[in-house]
Amino acid sequence: MEKAKALRERRKQRVRTRIRLRGQNRPRLSVFRSGKNIYAQIIDDRGGSTVVAASSLDKDLQGSLKSGATKDAAAAVGKLVAER
Repeated sequence: MEKAKALRERRKQRVRTRIRLRGQNRPRLSVFRSGKNIYAQIIDDRGGSTVVAASSLDKDLQGSLKSGATKDAAAAVGKLVAER
């Protein structure tokens, strides 16, 4: 169990390092899709901060979506990120 955890942590660090080194000149888009919702954020790796975040749980989108994990929800979240 300890070995698996250590390997997972090493892989996590390796991936994060690659991402940071590749895109130092521009922010990156991170998208997470759960079974019920979708989340998107723009991350600035130079500053180590989230610039913009939006999800299908936002109050702006709550009434207009049937489900938070559909293509329509993804498009709405994308538009919301672009506006912000």
